[in-house]
Amino acid sequence: MNLEFFIAKRLIKGKEHKISISAPIIKIAIAAIALGIIMMLIALATGEGLKLKVREKVAAFNGHVQIYNYDSNRSEVSVAPVSLEQDFYPEFTKVSGVSHVQAVATKGGMIRTETTLEGIVAKGVGVDYNWKLFEEYLVAGRLPNFKEALNAEVLISRTLASRLQLELGDRFSTFFLKDNDVSKIPNQRNFEVVGFFDSGFSEFDELYIFVDIRHIQRMYRWEKDQIGNFEVFLDDFDTLDTKGKEIYGAVLSTLDTQTIKDKYTNIFEWLGLFDFNIGIIIGIMIIVGGINMITALLVLILERTQMIGILKALGLANWGIRKVFLYNASYLILVGLFWGNVLGLGLIGLQYKFRWFKFPNPEEYYMEYIPVHINFPTVLFLNVGVMLLCLVMLLIPSYIITKITPVKAIQFE
Repeated sequence: MNLEFFIAKRLIKGKEHKISISAPIIKIAIAAIALGIIMMLIALATGEGLKLKVREKVAAFNGHVQIYNYDSNRSEVSVAPVSLEQDFYPEFTKVSGVSHVQAVATKGGMIRTETTLEGIVAKGVGVDYNWKLFEEYLVAGRLPNFKEALNAEVLISRTLASRLQLELGDRFSTFFLKDNDVSKIPNQRNFEVVGFFDSGFSEFDELYIFVDIRHIQRMYRWEKDQIGNFEVFLDDFDTLDTKGKEIYGAVLSTLDTQTIKDKYTNIFEWLGLFDFNIGIIIGIMIIVGGINMITALLVLILERTQMIGILKALGLANWGIRKVFLYNASYLILVGLFWGNVLGLGLIGLQYKFRWFKFPNPEEYYMEYIPVHINFPTVLFLNVGVMLLCLVMLLIPSYIITKITPVKAIQFE
């Protein structure tokens, strides 16, 4: 039988433990641990949730990796066409972890109505386009159908529609330059609004409209097997850097590739700051919880000074007595972790389902509500880490037990 654990368990279950002078301090220490784990869980969930949602939105408009013709200079609009006859299309079998490849083409133009004028980029998509990523952002109407004959259906953002005073079913005119020559009569296309989307990304919502790729091919005078670029989607975003290099090595030497991290460096550098902020919050909470536990342990030792003297007189070693109090402190930490996880994960679950908490300035965070995401292995690692770090912090104050002499301790009141 573990004697130290037995003594610690009797101390915890003893009635005098609940009415002793240390009881309020113990409750404060437990509350500090619980509050700390709540703050850490919320910081992790909101930070990871925001990063995940922003990544999803950027990928929805661009894919994870884009494949261009080298002559395109990675322009926002298609310049040099790429042939559809590629060994990686429609299935990218040379690189594992690729979930989908789609062909797109873009052309800059403007929308003109009776009251206003807006510059846009028409993104042409075809039958291979993955609309599942856009279903979440569809706020009215429906997604366009480009699987049959060429039609005039278009998906436009709610932001652009508001500026242009367009409603579902309205038709509007667009104008595109011929060969980038302003002296020529521009190409005119009339489109009908069938749906509105709202991604929260103003730089995308204010720019893109989605049309049939055959319109873009005709305006560029391309063949049916010529497109602007390919968009490649990955199964796991965390493999983006590695898979980006693999994809570059797997395509023809006349083709170039670019990951969304390289294309939108500022956005992903901003997202990287969240990891630093989360680390700061976790560090502060662990220090605060550790200090409160140190205080509680010192009070417990002071309150049990006579017991320490008796145990020493009976021959129990210093380390054995220290283990008694460390077991006691471990119990308090576990209680704090339990309630912290229950309350923290409960709040996160409610936010995930009901989205009660909103951003005061959603345009800066690219979404209205605060997103949350929980990775349970990370939660487990966090709890174990907090437990171990707090116990390590308690080793030093528990050393005071070695300085207590049996004679003085037994006489202590």
